[in-house]
Amino acid sequence: MDVAVVGGGAVGLSTALALARRGASVTVFERDALGSGATGSAAGLCYDAFADDVDAAVAAAALARYRDLGLFEPQPYVWVARDESDAAAVREQIRGMRGNGVAVEELTPAALGDRYPALDTGGIEVAGLARDAGVLDPDAVVATLAEQARDAGATVETHAPVSLASPRTVETPDGRRSFDAVVVAAGPETKPLVADVGVSLALKAYRAQALVTDPVDAELPSLYDASRAFYWRPSGDALLVGNGAHEVDPTDWDPAADPEFVTRSLDRVERTTALAPACDRGWAGLCTATPDGAPLAGQVADGLWVATGWQGHGLMRAPALGEYLAAAVLDRSNPLSEHLPARVDPTRFDGSESFAALEDPTRDWAE
Repeated sequence: MDVAVVGGGAVGLSTALALARRGASVTVFERDALGSGATGSAAGLCYDAFADDVDAAVAAAALARYRDLGLFEPQPYVWVARDESDAAAVREQIRGMRGNGVAVEELTPAALGDRYPALDTGGIEVAGLARDAGVLDPDAVVATLAEQARDAGATVETHAPVSLASPRTVETPDGRRSFDAVVVAAGPETKPLVADVGVSLALKAYRAQALVTDPVDAELPSLYDASRAFYWRPSGDALLVGNGAHEVDPTDWDPAADPEFVTRSLDRVERTTALAPACDRGWAGLCTATPDGAPLAGQVADGLWVATGWQGHGLMRAPALGEYLAAAVLDRSNPLSEHLPARVDPTRFDGSESFAALEDPTRDWAE
């Protein structure tokens, strides 16, 4: 098959690599530089801490692939609850994760403090710890996937904006090119691209912010504080701190971090640790959301496929979903093919749904 992939982020490149390795002729079209969209602004968290069996299978497949590629840096992931109702939910999540074979443990505040003395555990009711989690360097992910896709025979065209003239026809500045299949993995741009050929997607964009602190002198895990609504992950000898999300017009948004977000994030770090770092740099990026928090990954018209709506988890899931999509496009089997299609079917909505993109932008995409 001759397949076009529109979008040069982690999902698009993973799909292109998987297609090329299965014998397809693949051309990737990226309107800017590779990884210049959501992938380039991603936090790089990567964990398998999911209680749902399908979530756990996707996470396990993605982590295994990143390990094989040498891109995965082990880093424990901790999530904490500060009231009893949240604590009960954390304990239930841990039981479900263990049932799926995920290496997690429940920690009391005292045990968490013993393990990470720099954390202020006051007010925490319970914590979960995923031992096999890690972090990724988004730039390294993009570079590695692009190199391997090219080595497998794919053509990667950058600074190549395109539109769709039909579900199987890509309009380029040099003219129209027809393909056996087209996969659009272009983040929020996926929606207007496929709208040109009469496909409506239930998709919204939201702006998420992050910053990197000055170096900190402490051993800390990756952490998500559900009560204070923020996360961090170690980034070299500093911390990458994130959230500060809100719905935006994807054609009009600011890629710089808001001063209020920077101040609030540094205050949260100081309240959760004995540290008071300054901000080294901050930024914002676009994420995509769907009505139920699960992505849109599948066929939307004869010869046309989409992969979007990752709720901020596209980088973390990319290798597994790329393999799944490639197998689906080529009508081949995949370990995820038994249960995943109904969960991520992009036609489960008609595209006219009204929904809030930010009811909980940090929730697990397949819950």
